[in-house]
Amino acid sequence: MRVRLFSVLAAGLLLPLPLAAHHGGAAYEVGKPVTLKGIVTQWYYSNPHCLLTVQVKGEDGAVVTWIAETQGPSIMFPAGYRRDTFKPGDQVTVTVDPAKNGRPVGHIREVITASGWTLGGGGQSIAKPPEGKQGSL
Repeated sequence: MRVRLFSVLAAGLLLPLPLAAHHGGAAYEVGKPVTLKGIVTQWYYSNPHCLLTVQVKGEDGAVVTWIAETQGPSIMFPAGYRRDTFKPGDQVTVTVDPAKNGRPVGHIREVITASGWTLGGGGQSIAKPPEGKQGSL
């Protein structure tokens, strides 16, 4: 009976470890931000992560589709993110920590909308309006 109880408790303690590892920043080049200017193709505002898909034209003229992720809606809401913040065709400037593997994927540090609103990446900052403007996104 004690062995069975110990096994159940040990499994319960070890189970959260992979989940915690999933939410680490190990996949990204933190501290080496990349700024992308492009056109929104999709905004996925849902758990477990919000995803912003942006088409970016490179210096060589080739278009690359980037996927920028951040935390879920409950964390991003205080920073100004909403279900309708981005629409396909919107122009944005996105600063991301890029993926270490070189793929066009990154973790959002900041997004500036075409109207000049600045949205933070971690949900801890508050959306800032364009210079001299007040109001909503």
